[in-house]
This record gives sequence, C-alpha cells and structure tokens, in this order.
Amino acid sequence: MTADPDLVVAVARSWLGTPYHDQASLRGVGCDCLGLARGVWREVVGDEPFPIPSYSRGWGETGPREVLADGARRMMPEIALDGVGPGVLILFRMTPRAIAKHVGILTGPDSFIHAYERLGVIEEVLTPIWRRRIAFAFLFLQS
Repeated sequence: MTADPDLVVAVARSWLGTPYHDQASLRGVGCDCLGLARGVWREVVGDEPFPIPSYSRGWGETGPREVLADGARRMMPEIALDGVGPGVLILFRMTPRAIAKHVGILTGPDSFIHAYERLGVIEEVLTPIWRRRIAFAFLFLQS
C-alpha cells in the first residue's frame, strides 16, 4: 500500500526552513535534497532499509547507471511521469544527458519541496524549467 499523499506533504512541509547541509538528514538542523527524502521516509514509512552511501555533488555527472533511481526502485514503486501528483518523490536531471541527481517532493500540481544549496528546504513553483527536468517518479509506501 502507498502512503497517504496528504501525510507525505505535511511531513515534507514540516522540514521547511531546515538549512542546507550536504549529506545530512536532520529536520531543523540540516539536510540536502536526498536527506530531505530520507527524513520524510523515516517519518512516513519507518527505518531506512539500507544505509545510503556517500555520493558526489556534481549535477552534470554522466554515467551508465542511474544510481539514485536504482536506489529508489529498491524501496519505492516507480510510476509514470504522467501520473505524478502531491506526495510523489521526483528525481530531476539537472542537465539533459546527466544522471538524475536532485530530489523533490510534489506538494501540488504546480509546486514542490526540495533542499537547495544556500536556501535550505523550500517550497516553490514547479515551473516549466523544473518540470522538464523530471526524470523519475516514485511513491512512498505506507508504514
């Protein structure tokens, strides 16, 4: 069973204002985009099923494997991009041929929450520029 989207959005919003801190995942203390998703997972689903390895910060990184998407597939059902809605975890490709390296959570049809360097956890409009960068979408599970 998948988690209630309203619960996922409420938990994600409880992270708003958390400062940006690379590879951290503590609400109110610091997190990066993946740390935000990990924190929401812990609050909605429970303990993380496996440790998250360290990762590079290069948004333009290319390679043969979608490491972030592969990890998400191990713990979440993937959905088609045309089926996204509030409470869905989305992965972004920041440049056209790069692997997906940025994570957000949809809060409405045109808004999402993510952790952004220098800004921390924010909710913003899902502009056409952001929308065309979405590469993968996943549903949180029910605890």
